[in-house]
Amino acid sequence: MPENTPEYPQAHLPDVPHRRLLEGQVAIVTGANSGIGKAVAISLGGAGANVCVNFVGNPDAAAEVVAEIESHGSKAMVHQADVSKEDQVISMFDDVRAAFGTVDILVNNAGLQQDSKFEDMTLAQWQKVIDVNLTGQFLCAREAVREFKRRGVKPEVSCAAGKIICMSSVHEVIPWGGHVNYAASKGGVMLMMKSIAQEVAPWRIRVNSICPGAIRTPINTGAWDTPEHYAALLKLIPYKRIGEAPEIGRAAVWLASDDSDYIHGISLFVDGGMTLYPGFEAGG
Repeated sequence: MPENTPEYPQAHLPDVPHRRLLEGQVAIVTGANSGIGKAVAISLGGAGANVCVNFVGNPDAAAEVVAEIESHGSKAMVHQADVSKEDQVISMFDDVRAAFGTVDILVNNAGLQQDSKFEDMTLAQWQKVIDVNLTGQFLCAREAVREFKRRGVKPEVSCAAGKIICMSSVHEVIPWGGHVNYAASKGGVMLMMKSIAQEVAPWRIRVNSICPGAIRTPINTGAWDTPEHYAALLKLIPYKRIGEAPEIGRAAVWLASDDSDYIHGISLFVDGGMTLYPGFEAGG
């Protein structure tokens, strides 16, 4: 990974003391052994939540995330599951309930890309991305809603019965040639999230999305791994820097906390202004 240099400026995020906004709550974060999912899991743990770190591959990386969460005084566990498989998702929720008693927060983060020109895209490439990015979020959200309704509101823990945060993307609204399967999956996440939110609101279940823009993670290294790539990327970002994964973690803590209790059914863009159509900043 390139170092913090003028060619690769890294955000100087303020060292905000951990507020234990999620004390006594239990969170599942899917795809939590790297990138945005890792940062979200660590942020939730720092805010007091006990966290299930879901992963598909690289158990050693997942174990490192657990160790960092535990260093903040919270409990954590790992669970290997492919979120596109119904039986594995159900087993994960069963195991978390057995370990921690319930689930209060779901962060639907697991996702992938299989990029291709549209005319060359195989059905397998299309289906894999839809299965993980969209069907996986459906399966996990369904199990979370079932648990939230079963338990109901516990006012001493949270004024909501449960919180679901879907990890979407700026590409739920920005078309992306060469990535049709990915953009379609995130567009689907947007309307799935809003439709679930509409349906479950009377049970005090909150459902929202975070929509990251360009974030410095392994999945998009090719967009910032050279000075030339980084300069090209900045043309798409009015704020003129790439985002850092902990910034998504902080947004997730806020959306999962009672501080945002009246926030429901929104897409929260964390993108440095990518959705402001920067190509028109000088009048088009």
